[in-house]
Amino acid sequence: MLRLRELREDRDIKQQDLADLLRCSQVCYSRYETGEREIPLRALVQLAAYYGKSVDYLLDLTDDPRPYPRKTKKK
Repeated sequence: MLRLRELREDRDIKQQDLADLLRCSQVCYSRYETGEREIPLRALVQLAAYYGKSVDYLLDLTDDPRPYPRKTKKK
């Protein structure tokens, strides 16, 4: 998950700050960044919202960082 580290470092954010956001330990978050631990979907969605990027961008599946339009619920 190289993009997670790049995004965090570009914004001068500490791993501990993101770990707090995700309610996990700094060691756990560090393992997300290095790919040693699979990141849960909930945490991935939180990080995409936090950075304003698409999940595909975070996963390095696309070079387009723009988030997708959100669906509106039908009444």
